[in-house]
Amino acid sequence: MSKRNSQAAKTAARERLRVERERQAKRDKAKRQIIVACSVVGVLAVAGGIGYAVVQGNEPSHWEAAKDARLVKPAHTTGKNGTTVVIGKSSAKKTLELYEDPRCPVCAQFEQGVGETVEKDVADGKYKVQFVGATFIDDSTNGEGSKNAMSALGAALDVSPEAFLQYKSALYSAKWHPEESEDKFKDDAYLIEVADTVDALKNNKEFQKAVKDGTFDRWALEMDKTFDASDDVTGTPTLKMDGKKLTTSTGNPPMTAAEFTTVIDAALKG
Repeated sequence: MSKRNSQAAKTAARERLRVERERQAKRDKAKRQIIVACSVVGVLAVAGGIGYAVVQGNEPSHWEAAKDARLVKPAHTTGKNGTTVVIGKSSAKKTLELYEDPRCPVCAQFEQGVGETVEKDVADGKYKVQFVGATFIDDSTNGEGSKNAMSALGAALDVSPEAFLQYKSALYSAKWHPEESEDKFKDDAYLIEVADTVDALKNNKEFQKAVKDGTFDRWALEMDKTFDASDDVTGTPTLKMDGKKLTTSTGNPPMTAAEFTTVIDAALKG
């Protein structure tokens, strides 16, 4: 091979090498751009996820939001915010105040032992009964069932006082009332299942819609405020008449029909 041919070959080789280096440089640059772009997207995605989580975390819970919801008062209520629920004949001279939390296990015992007697007395005009609902068990267990059941009771009251009484009795029954550790009342489907045992509420679409939509959620919270405003009532069940608590000789609420009748008759004479 001549010197000239050798030089030409070297020049051609150097040119090919230069072109290849430029191609490689372009490939490397493109690769870096892709990596940077993916990194930016990743960072934005993470940031977006964090931002979404922060926004979600800052959004009020359903029951927090319910505090500012429009107040819908059930029918058959009176007083400020519709939290005065009195059932009975207008001719009855005295009123029994009954304070209960839907999830309260002792309230369930009281209703199972005394509930029928109370309903009969009210029907007979012996006295009226004023119900004051509490939801403090939710606070102590980080639950929702007391509030949700109270809202459903508002929906039942909106149908009729009789539906309210029968539904309340069903919720506290041995068959349907859950253990305090089980927050079953937070589920609308469960509350509707219980309601289907009450003739006036069975397959009642308006009642079911009110439960599902939380129509009376704000009212349930207002009812709890009424309970909290009663300074001398610290637990449930609590019974009062003429401003005085009704208890047995042991200082506890009457838990049997016989105990209750003894206590209530004495209060009616007082």
